[in-house]
Amino acid sequence: MMPAARESLLDAAYAALARRSWSTVRMVDVAAAAGVSRQTLYNEFGSKEGLARALVRREADGYLVGVERALGSHSDARERLTATAEWTASAARENALVRAMLTGCWSERLPSPTLSAVPSSSAVPAQRRADGPLPSPGDFVAVVRDRAVAALTGPGAAKPDTLDLARSCELVVRLALSCVAAPPGEGGVGELVRSALGPAT
Repeated sequence: MMPAARESLLDAAYAALARRSWSTVRMVDVAAAAGVSRQTLYNEFGSKEGLARALVRREADGYLVGVERALGSHSDARERLTATAEWTASAARENALVRAMLTGCWSERLPSPTLSAVPSSSAVPAQRRADGPLPSPGDFVAVVRDRAVAALTGPGAAKPDTLDLARSCELVVRLALSCVAAPPGEGGVGELVRSALGPAT
């Protein structure tokens, strides 16, 4: 199957989820919305659980692409971390699946695929990857922290104390997640992160 058709099916599933709870989303409706047969949908994802896992994996990947973009958005380390925190809070606010993955709070409206790997007999490489373990909230914290450390100690960057930097990066990620759970007031996430990191150096 063409990757474009797979994306169309995932887009259709995401759109259906925006309108109704996952338990009432029907595979036949997802296939029809994507303009493919139900058999094509089953060939690609195997089951509704397979579709859910692929959808969650795609949204996780999209969130991490945004993290990379935020980390490359400024030359100043503080502003890079602030942008990453702001992206985390806005992605979670706008995308219920990202919010559930980052917080571990899956509402009844959402699919709640098991985070551990499931047996995969899929011939589709992307589905085999989706059938692997899905990231937990702790995994996201570690991945974003490590990517931030790598971005801030990359070629040409001043070499700060890596342990302190890792702690600061993790603090920023956890602060952003707390803003997802309890949205901040005036000044928003950026102001909180800047005050937590202290004066620019």
